[in-house]
Order: sequence, then C-alpha cells, then structure tokens
Amino acid sequence: MTLEPFAVAPQEAGFTLAKVLRSRLHGPSWGEVRKLIEARRVTVNDSVCSDEARRLKEGETVALLNHPKPLPRTAHPERLVVRFLDEHVVVVEKPAGVNTVRHPSELEWSEKRRELDPTLEDLAQWAVAHQLNRDPSALPRLRIVHRLDKETSGLLVFARSVLAERELGAQFRKHTVARRYLAVVPGTLAPQTFRSFLVEDRGDGRRGSTKLPDVGKEAITHVAIVEQLRGYTLIECRLETGRTHQIRIHLSEAGHPICGDKVYVKRFNATAFDDRSGAPRLALHATELGFAHPASGAALRWEMPLPPDLVKFVEHLRGAVS
Repeated sequence: MTLEPFAVAPQEAGFTLAKVLRSRLHGPSWGEVRKLIEARRVTVNDSVCSDEARRLKEGETVALLNHPKPLPRTAHPERLVVRFLDEHVVVVEKPAGVNTVRHPSELEWSEKRRELDPTLEDLAQWAVAHQLNRDPSALPRLRIVHRLDKETSGLLVFARSVLAERELGAQFRKHTVARRYLAVVPGTLAPQTFRSFLVEDRGDGRRGSTKLPDVGKEAITHVAIVEQLRGYTLIECRLETGRTHQIRIHLSEAGHPICGDKVYVKRFNATAFDDRSGAPRLALHATELGFAHPASGAALRWEMPLPPDLVKFVEHLRGAVS
C-alpha cells in the first residue's frame, strides 16, 4: 500500500490514526491497517506512531513509509552514554532522532510498547537500571527539567528526586544553567547578541519574535564564531534564556536558518530559504551543560564534541570531503 504524506484535515481531527489511515487508503481491513502501524511504517509529525488509537489533531502530518523504520541505534540501554549518575540526577548524551519525552496520548503505554518506540526518557531510565543492575520499574521515575528537540543532539539532564526537580527547575528559571550549542548556518555571520520577545504566533501561525510592546517572553542568545566554512559558518550559541526553539528562531529571523531545519525556513512574507547544504539533519548540538548540584551545590560541567554525522558534514563544507 502506498500513500503520500498528508496534513490532517479539519474533518479528520479527533479521529483515531487507524480510522483516518483506513479512510485515506480507501478501505483496507482494520487488521491490515493495524499491521502497518505495528510494523513501524506510520509516522505522525516525523515520529513513528505505533498507537492505532491516537487521536489526530488538525494540521499534523501523517506519512506511510515504504519500509519499517528501524529502532533507534540507542534502543539498547548500554549504548546510551551516561555522563553522570547519582541519586538526584542523571546526565546523558542525547542522540539525534529521538524525542526527549513521550506524547501525552502515549503515557499509558506498556513497557513492551515503549521498547518499540523509545524516547530519551525511556532510554535513560533503562540505562540507569542497567548500570545499577535494577529493574527499571523499581526505580523512581525520571523528572523532566528541560528538553532538546528531536533532531538536536547533545547533553541533557533528568532529575531523579523531588529535590533535584525543584532545585534544577529553579536554576533553569533563573537562567543560571550553562548551556552552549554548536550550529552550522549559511552565509557569514558576525558575533552578536540576539534579543527579542517570543510568542507562539508571530502573526502567520508560526512561533517567532514580536514587535508588540509588553507581549511575549524575552529571549537572549549570544553568538560567537567558531569557524568560517565554504559559504557557511560554524557558530557557538550561548543561551542566556531558554525559550522554546530560541536559537532556531533567532538565527532564522536574522536570515541564517540552521542547516537542515525544516520548520524555521519561512520568512514572514511566506517565502522560504533554500537550503542547499546537504545537512544530514538539523545541524544543532548541545555541546556544554553546567549547573550546581541540587543537593551539594557543587559546580558540575560537561562537554560533548560534535557527533560523527555533524563532524562529517562540517568536513564536507570545509572541502575536505568531495
């Protein structure tokens, strides 16, 4: 069966994935539709969805893949790199292509179903259990204090205690957590600081900056130049605030959208930037993370170099790879 990717229409919103797929495919049996979903051949907003009963929202993108999507390379807990672990926090290296947390409609999934489409939260809990030689279900749940986008790689911390959740949450709100990112953008970008107020809808249905007074949340991004490449720039972004998609929005609005970005590529006038970089995915990596330990107050800091896919991409832009 074949089906072009489609956006959920208003009249389809609220119906289950299985029902909408069956309608779009013009009437295969319910069993055939379930097999497609269980085989990891259906994505919703670029993420595999194996829940046939998930209710779709208007505008979500559904795609039927020609072949089952393989499990993430990190599906085995011993493959997820854990940089720090104690009773209060766990710091891990997030690979690209994995959601940080699960969609609300999937929170009640069984462990078996989670294994078919794990999030970073799942992988981290399994990795902790593996290191401690414990059953994951016997461990305290991980607590979310920040997120990285699905296609962003890099360092991320989960809280493992109520104390850590509270204290780390306070540090993130006060913007005292050190977060530094590496990104590749087209053109030549000068060192500078971006400062704007972000809103969920800038006027064209897309998250972005607003010029309206006393509206939105302040977002501040400090940019430094790491290396000038052939027609591109490898930059370093230090967050002073931590708003949703802050770096991607600031760079896009400055005319330098991150290579491989599929969302923030439209200008306010609806014209799109032309990305000819050949980026393997969103070229954004959380390279540094630092905070005060929630219990001891000790200063903790880690760095993670660019992963192999982005190293190869940068080398290509240098001209070292044809």
